[in-house]
Amino acid sequence: MADHIFIGGGGNDYADPQVMLLSKGNRHGLVAGATGTGKTVTLQIMAKGFSAAGVPVFLSDVKGDMSGLAKAGSADGKLHDAFVKRAATIGYDLQYDAFPVTFWDLFGQQGHPIRATVAEMGPLLLARLMGLTDVQEGVLNVDFRVADEEGLPLLDMKDLQALLVFVGQNAKDLSLRYGNVATASVGAIQRQLLVLENQGGTALFGEPALDLADMMRLRDGRGEINILAADQLMSSPRLYATFLLWLLSQLFEDLPEIGNPDKPKLVFFFDEAHLLFNGAPRALVDKVEQVARLIRSKGVGVYFVTQNPGDIPDAVLGQLGNRVQHALRAFTAKDRKELKSAAETYRDNPAFDTADAIQQVGTGEAVTSFLDAKGTPEIVQRTLIRPPASHLGPIEPALRAEIMAASPMAGKYDQSIDSDSAHEMLARRALEAGKAAAAAEAEREFNTARRYTPATARNAPRARANDTSIGGAFASAITKELKGATDQRLVRGILGGLFKGR
Repeated sequence: MADHIFIGGGGNDYADPQVMLLSKGNRHGLVAGATGTGKTVTLQIMAKGFSAAGVPVFLSDVKGDMSGLAKAGSADGKLHDAFVKRAATIGYDLQYDAFPVTFWDLFGQQGHPIRATVAEMGPLLLARLMGLTDVQEGVLNVDFRVADEEGLPLLDMKDLQALLVFVGQNAKDLSLRYGNVATASVGAIQRQLLVLENQGGTALFGEPALDLADMMRLRDGRGEINILAADQLMSSPRLYATFLLWLLSQLFEDLPEIGNPDKPKLVFFFDEAHLLFNGAPRALVDKVEQVARLIRSKGVGVYFVTQNPGDIPDAVLGQLGNRVQHALRAFTAKDRKELKSAAETYRDNPAFDTADAIQQVGTGEAVTSFLDAKGTPEIVQRTLIRPPASHLGPIEPALRAEIMAASPMAGKYDQSIDSDSAHEMLARRALEAGKAAAAAEAEREFNTARRYTPATARNAPRARANDTSIGGAFASAITKELKGATDQRLVRGILGGLFKGR
């Protein structure tokens, strides 16, 4: 088996093979370029190369084009003639082929459903998802702490809604322990949950939650290519970016350290990567940088796909060793500045000016630089990207349905499960508190109606009635349980999620 992925031909007459070493595949990468310059074909080529080497792949399909990986290309038509000519130019043996594909979809329409529990998502990513302020995020952290210490599983959206009601009703008692828990902030979070629900975000939360092993399978020695249908998801860009970041954080927390493998355990393509960083607070960007820096030792390669390298913060961009830069357009002063900045990130090639090359490369051509065996970036090259082996464009809906029906994932995630969790537990607490309050009131009325009642008896029922009211019962319960819970706090991951096996 080859130790590299053939990307295309560079140098004079495009005869110099440009390859990406599999041993450096976990050193991350960048695929950039303006719309229509050939990024989709490059993604297909890279995904195919990793799959052929036995490396599972995850990528999102924002336009439907990536589904073509499931179907072999055709030897008919003008496109085939162009591909044959390009293959001859770069010395590539063109053979059409289809690849093992599993389709996923948060909404369960164009792929198998993907779900995460609210607890696994964690307060940091949920705050980002809902666009909360720092104060509101602080209250959300209190909510999660209470859930952890009270043993209230947060699985789906109604669990979080029930917990917010509970926290709002006991805000005064909780404020004594955690600082100010303003009911106004609780209300703001509830309103943002409603907005998220209207955007379809509730489909993400629940059980059965995704098992990462289902995305890291091999089929006949080739890595499974997991394709997330994201065309509908892109209408909620914050949901899209937060979900992908959650998935990346799950991989980081769950996979063991393996050092420097001969090839990655999984390659993760983050398309429309600018959505991850647009408006993101500095704390979140720092966490992304930390995950990108550390996850490579777990055998995961992360490839950011965007139009302009300037969309990626410098701290993250500096960790992307394998780069394919398609054409950038410079129509304004800002464009020219970004073009110059992009060119300066490459090792100069004395044969041409990098900035000029980035402007001049045509469709299917790119400026590339990959890491050599020592981990050093090679000098930049103008590269003619090799033709794809798979079908270009979306596949037919009937073929997608056929692939989904034959998938090992068929039926595993289709039906949601409503387990006993925070919503049900808090409902039972409320019922029990109501019964206790009713019993206390009945006892008080009985004692009040007695002909002779000692002073001590007259006072006792009233005290019990106050203690067993609904709010009082909640407050007493949480105060009692929190006192002994501090030594059993659950540990959360780098992005705040609660992970299995902790």
